[in-house]
Amino acid sequence: MGWFSRPTAPVSHAALLREGDGKAAGAAALLSPTHLLTCAHVVNDAVGRDPLCAERPTGEKSLRIAFHGSGRASLHGRARLSVWVAPEPRSGDVVWDGDLAVLELEETAPEWATPVVWRDMTEGLELRAWHGGGVGITYADTVAGFRDGPGCYLDGFLTGAAIGPGYSGGPLRVKSDRTVAGLVIAQVMPGQSPLRAQETVRRSWAVPWQTVRERLTRAGAHDILAGCEVVAPDHLACTGPAEDSVRQMVPLLRALLDDTARRADHCRHLAARLGLEAPSGGEQPAPTLDELATLLLTEERALATLTESLTPVVGGYGGDRRTLNDLLALGRVEPTVRLLSITEHEQLHTALLKVAADEPELIPRAAQEALRLLELPEALTRSPRLAMKDVDTVVRALEEYPDGRGATASSLPVPALLRLTEFVAAAVADLDRRWWLRAWCERVAGRLGISVAALEERRADADAWAARVPAPVTQVIVRLHRAGAADPDRFLCELWLGHKNGGRTAVATPECPLEPGEIGQLIRQTADGSEATSGHAPTRVDVVVKADGLDIPVDEWNAGSALGDLFPDLAELSTPLGGRYQVTLRCPDLTGSVPTAASEMRRRWAVGGDGTLVVDESSHDIMSLHKLLDKPHRDTARVVLHGPPERRQQLLHVCLAMGVPVVLWDRDAGSHKDAPRMDALDPTGPLDKLPQRLQEFRMLQYAASASDGAARPALIWEEGELALPGPLRLADPS
Repeated sequence: MGWFSRPTAPVSHAALLREGDGKAAGAAALLSPTHLLTCAHVVNDAVGRDPLCAERPTGEKSLRIAFHGSGRASLHGRARLSVWVAPEPRSGDVVWDGDLAVLELEETAPEWATPVVWRDMTEGLELRAWHGGGVGITYADTVAGFRDGPGCYLDGFLTGAAIGPGYSGGPLRVKSDRTVAGLVIAQVMPGQSPLRAQETVRRSWAVPWQTVRERLTRAGAHDILAGCEVVAPDHLACTGPAEDSVRQMVPLLRALLDDTARRADHCRHLAARLGLEAPSGGEQPAPTLDELATLLLTEERALATLTESLTPVVGGYGGDRRTLNDLLALGRVEPTVRLLSITEHEQLHTALLKVAADEPELIPRAAQEALRLLELPEALTRSPRLAMKDVDTVVRALEEYPDGRGATASSLPVPALLRLTEFVAAAVADLDRRWWLRAWCERVAGRLGISVAALEERRADADAWAARVPAPVTQVIVRLHRAGAADPDRFLCELWLGHKNGGRTAVATPECPLEPGEIGQLIRQTADGSEATSGHAPTRVDVVVKADGLDIPVDEWNAGSALGDLFPDLAELSTPLGGRYQVTLRCPDLTGSVPTAASEMRRRWAVGGDGTLVVDESSHDIMSLHKLLDKPHRDTARVVLHGPPERRQQLLHVCLAMGVPVVLWDRDAGSHKDAPRMDALDPTGPLDKLPQRLQEFRMLQYAASASDGAARPALIWEEGELALPGPLRLADPS
């Protein structure tokens, strides 16, 4: 055993109790704070049935369960059967398949009862099981053997306890890492054909995690499985750091910690922060340099935590500081070493949790500016708001990001995580929080050897960004692309905020196809976020589509509501986008395909006034419409289309190609006879009020739960230039 040792973690146990005598019918594995996994035959035994009865127990009677923990009083409770996978006897065999049951707890498990962490079962794994009664002395050691179909045989040692009655349903814990590889099913009884008694000594069988996962999936328990923690075996194998890395680190540690007493002091502090145990006697006063180097390259925050205690000792200049910088430089190229110490990580995580709770839009907005040249973590791009549950994911991801800015001949560059923190501090509303975040950055920068000048440069950038007052937001611009023929009802979506001065601000959006309702809620959340951060609520939503997307009913998509986001029972409070905003369409693909279309639109806006061309039966073909727009209506800015849908698409294309900026039509009209359905909208009324009248019309239709005979108006509103970026996305070459 080395100088650093890991304390033995307590193991909690769960059991299913018989109704009659209250003794353990078998054990169980805690899947989550609300679910237990055991064997179906254990449930049968608990309710007094034949163990291999295949029928699901009837009735709503709850089952008695118990939790046992080292040094803790047993806690009893109740659970109900949720998932049943019946035992399936094999013809002519002594074992059976299936035999799983998931129980839903009436009250959550005690905090000290931790859910198991699963891994696949492989031959040769050394395993340990306990009796359902939870008494520590009942542990039984065994080894995974031959895999036989969905099950796996186990062979125990000839000393100590053996798996027997009361062990069924219990988790098989891997001795080397305390993960769980499967469940105990039963023992093979002596003398069972075709085996002789001496061949079945301490032989039993289990259901591996691979089979548990497959059977529960087949039983429809997807939600329960989604909450299980699973690790891959290759993540569990600790091969240790490379010998070259240890060899390079040892001379640096010798220069800093050659004095045994000094090394012992720093290493005891390090062990305490890592949750490790250090020797209490004087036999080995300090770890060897090789052991210390191995620990620093194995535990992800060990190096940062050690340098945190060394920094005040070595100071900011001199040979020891240069040695400490070299030590940190070695850590930066090691994949297992993280940027922050345990204390630094805990402090930043706590502070950013408060920011995410009070100003959820701030961190993604600051990241867009602070890390413009980097590809941001997905949690910062899927929504304009950062959920509190994603804060640690963002911190851990950005620890691995380089920045490359702020470097000088004598200083390291400022890491991406510190740069983001400075930008958050510059814009955060709470002044005390701003002071704390900046003080945190100064401490971390000092430990990392980053110069004051480099950090001050990043801080100046952040202050300049925070001081800029953007022009009021007037619109949300949405660009939609159909996901493809295989998924026609989903769309790729890009969002921008349009400012009064014509500027555009990109909004982080998911890169995967979304459902219409998801896009509607994203638009509403973006508009709400703009109002919360700038005080300006956009009233318009401009939807940019391709020529084949003019029929997309974006105005009817569900926008959700802020209360509905928090309380699903209030989801009916939501309003479709068209009732909440002035939703209009734009099609730059069509207008851009004709060289004169853009200039014609500007001219028609300038001289068009309130003139309107109403396309009726006398002008329902493209040639007639072209003649009208070319001569008598050459200055008209608005066209109202009536008529059948098979003609409408061509007429729309003619209008846009000839530079008509405003086109109104009824998506649901079947013929010219349906024209009166839009009279309530006053389609030829004052042009500047048309989007507002359309919004009010839609709001009344939604409130009245319009029938199939109601109009479903759509409006193209091409006003001004729409310079949106193309799909090209660049990342920092580093």
